[in-house]
Amino acid sequence: MHLRPPAVAGAFYEETPARLRAQVEQCIDANPPAPAKASFIGAVVPHAGLMYSGHVAAAFYAQAALPKRLIILCPNHTGFGHFAAINREGAWRTPFGDAPIDAALADALMQCTPLLQEDDRAHAREHSLEVQLPFLQLLDDGFTFVPICLGAHRYDYCEEIGHAIADVVRGEEGIGILASSDLNHYEDQETTLRKDGLAIDEVLRLDPRELWRVVDEFDISMCGFLPTTTMLIAAKELGATQARLLKHATSGEINGDYRRVVGYASISVS
Repeated sequence: MHLRPPAVAGAFYEETPARLRAQVEQCIDANPPAPAKASFIGAVVPHAGLMYSGHVAAAFYAQAALPKRLIILCPNHTGFGHFAAINREGAWRTPFGDAPIDAALADALMQCTPLLQEDDRAHAREHSLEVQLPFLQLLDDGFTFVPICLGAHRYDYCEEIGHAIADVVRGEEGIGILASSDLNHYEDQETTLRKDGLAIDEVLRLDPRELWRVVDEFDISMCGFLPTTTMLIAAKELGATQARLLKHATSGEINGDYRRVVGYASISVS
């Protein structure tokens, strides 16, 4: 069995089980308790270090009726590997243990589009998917997932992969689609809030093509706009009719530096 070891434990999140549990629980406790768990088709969740964006990610995870099977889309920050890299077997390890890959689901996706290619290199040092796993392991024990790392700036590729995801999910029960993304990077608070708002508005409108346009036109450094676009395409095809902004924040609210901030949002699509 192929095992992907943790790449950012001790940096993006705590590296011992006890300290990681306390950190994830602190992120959850930073949000009001949800009156009831909400079902979803897709979601956008941030991926900075848990000390910065964990409370925003937790705003989604703590209120979601989490399924036992997940497709998790992330950006390729490292530049290594295939432009649409999938792991189709094995597990990813965190301090909480091993999160198993859903081989049957991965194979079904690969059969729907040749764009998805098995490739460990794209995932080996990528943090943006790894930081989602501790939330899922704590809140949704027993889940399986398929990791997909996207790195090609092409809308038609997002369309093809989004349609493939929809085709597979439509024939199954209980599969959620997560898109890992932070928002605007390293501009001042006012600029980042304005640019974040432009991107968030298009996600809330369930408009992947307009999201793509505004990210390009307004130079929004939303690192996960490929995963988010792909998720929206799949979710709309699966009948999504609404999106809810659960939380929006910046790194400045944590470290007090409002000159160079990163934006974070959690959004549920149903």
